[in-house]
Amino acid sequence: MWNGLCMKIPEQMRHWFVAFSLLASVVGSQATITACFSIINQCLALGCFPRVKVIHTSDKIHGQVYIPDINWLLMVLSLVVTIGFHDIIKIGSATGLAVSSGMLVTTCLMSLVIALYWEKSLFESVCCLIFFGSIEVMYVSACMLNFHKGAWYLVVLLAMSLTIMLSWHYGTKKKLEFDIQNKVSAEWLIGISPGLGVTRVPGIGFIYSDIVTGIPAFFSHFITNLPAFHQVLIFVSFKSLPMPYVPPSRRYLVGRVGPRNFKIYRCVVRYGYCDPIRDTDNFEEQIISSIGEFICMEENDFDFQNSSEGRMVVIGNPPADGTGSALIPLNDTNSYEMECVSMASNETRSPLGDAIESGFTPVMRKKVRFMLPPNSPQMHVSVREELQELIDARESGTAYFLGQVHLAVRDGSDILKRLLIMTYVFLDKNCREPPVALNIPHAALVEVGMTPCGQGIEQRVVQRARGEKEDRICDRRRYKNC
Repeated sequence: MWNGLCMKIPEQMRHWFVAFSLLASVVGSQATITACFSIINQCLALGCFPRVKVIHTSDKIHGQVYIPDINWLLMVLSLVVTIGFHDIIKIGSATGLAVSSGMLVTTCLMSLVIALYWEKSLFESVCCLIFFGSIEVMYVSACMLNFHKGAWYLVVLLAMSLTIMLSWHYGTKKKLEFDIQNKVSAEWLIGISPGLGVTRVPGIGFIYSDIVTGIPAFFSHFITNLPAFHQVLIFVSFKSLPMPYVPPSRRYLVGRVGPRNFKIYRCVVRYGYCDPIRDTDNFEEQIISSIGEFICMEENDFDFQNSSEGRMVVIGNPPADGTGSALIPLNDTNSYEMECVSMASNETRSPLGDAIESGFTPVMRKKVRFMLPPNSPQMHVSVREELQELIDARESGTAYFLGQVHLAVRDGSDILKRLLIMTYVFLDKNCREPPVALNIPHAALVEVGMTPCGQGIEQRVVQRARGEKEDRICDRRRYKNC
């Protein structure tokens, strides 16, 4: 087909025809590649794709992203198709099936949009689906006749992609179920502190988890084996919402865990599937500023003290200059933090990225410090004291706690579950690690590993805590008798 078309073009115009054809293919493929990056980014936010590096190439256009790993993968797949088939007819068979299948999927989704989003009648939605869907089904069936001529490649690629996405979603869901089933209540942390003789050390501890209530199982496991935690604890959870963007004014949900003197807070970060919230460089400073705003709001509302979990308050991103905020950010010229800058994309990264990704060079970044507003007579003394303790804890240092749940195939599971779990374990070991995705400094990271097994975590932890408490009581009695 290509040779016949070239033969009909005059000799002096043939080179121009080839050049314009290449330019047209570049423009068309670039649109497809960009759309692929956007879809992968949305799948990442919904927990349906393994963790990959996402670079936001524009500060104004939020959806303009670049994913290097996917770019390399597309290049490899394109070379495999070109070198493997050696025939434009076979490549056209695979392309035709891809286009017709995409049209059919678009029609099915469009019928849902008509019924659910546009709130039209069900009759109109069904008529649209039947009219356009019947035509596209004929196209798909015609393309399937060329299955042995090259269309099989697209089906194999679709099966592999579907297996990866289903495995990652299934494994992530099982991890979340394990965390929810084995979480401990806030009363446990409050009541176990005197029994275990828990020591509070200076600094702030950020505990990252997927649950929005209770205490994560890995942290209770850590406290039981090492009875010490930081002066200020902040439980941070990320909540994905089925919307493109979350307004900055409704970004954070902040609350308190336990009494005020425990200095334990909870922050739920809400983001849409197009929000780059996890890549924010000043993410830690924004959380601390939001907690400062919560402390000021809590003083004027007595309903916050109703329960051990307290009440969650919606707090937006604080102003960059700190105007009207409870904590004023300062750029300390004498204090620096080590970070890494990519020489290729000129993008700021954490030191942990240097251990996993190449192409980064260490640089020094100014550390943001906080201070109280100088003139605030309306602020209560207890509020100023708590804010000052938060600032002092920030100056003492920061530690990050992450839980590592290792999934294993249960005996007696069917073949499908075994395939999904084994695929998820393989992907989890070879994709980007959570500290890199969250930009967590390697020197301040504490990972606690756990394996799902029979007895509940809370039951085992409580039993161990009771046993250690009884041992201490027995030791005291023996000491008194002596």
